[in-house]
Amino acid sequence: MPDSDYAGEDINAAVELIVAETGLEKIDVLGWSWDTVTSSRFAVKYPEHLNKLVLYAPILCGVGDVEVADAFHYNTWEHAADDFQKNEDGSFDLTVTDPVVIELYCSSCWHYDDDSSPNGGRRDLCVDPSEKLIDLAGIQAPTLVICGDVDPYLNYDLVYAVLDDLPEGSELKVIEGASHALMLEEPFYHAFQDAVTAYLAG
Repeated sequence: MPDSDYAGEDINAAVELIVAETGLEKIDVLGWSWDTVTSSRFAVKYPEHLNKLVLYAPILCGVGDVEVADAFHYNTWEHAADDFQKNEDGSFDLTVTDPVVIELYCSSCWHYDDDSSPNGGRRDLCVDPSEKLIDLAGIQAPTLVICGDVDPYLNYDLVYAVLDDLPEGSELKVIEGASHALMLEEPFYHAFQDAVTAYLAG
């Protein structure tokens, strides 16, 4: 049952609570990977409390038409580690990501997801690449789209066209050499953090 639309409702519930507790009228929302789909669906349906949106490593369209029949995905350390850049021989590129960071990331995935997680989100993503997953034109809040230029999950024809549909005040930032886990990659995380904080403060 938990798919992208379902998760968008969860984001709205969290935002409503934050607004009620803090007294803020609007807040910023950040989404990474699949959460760029869920947070954008929240943004389209519930714009009233959204100040700015940040979509990093955005999954703008389907990643491949693959049948996802099982209700749950059975998680592995190797699957969690797929987000990190690797060498041609399949080993991790340790010039990009510290091995301790890889271990902590995968351990955290295992801790919070356990050995299985609902497949609704994966079912949403595993569709034909011609199917767009994010309604950019429906987003009313200024949006930063930020990603690396070697992310295997992204359609760069769509990435470089995002500003055609996003509202005024939106920006696109592509970091050369960075991949899907750009916020954890040693040569790139400072550029990622600086771009995000500057955009939110602007």
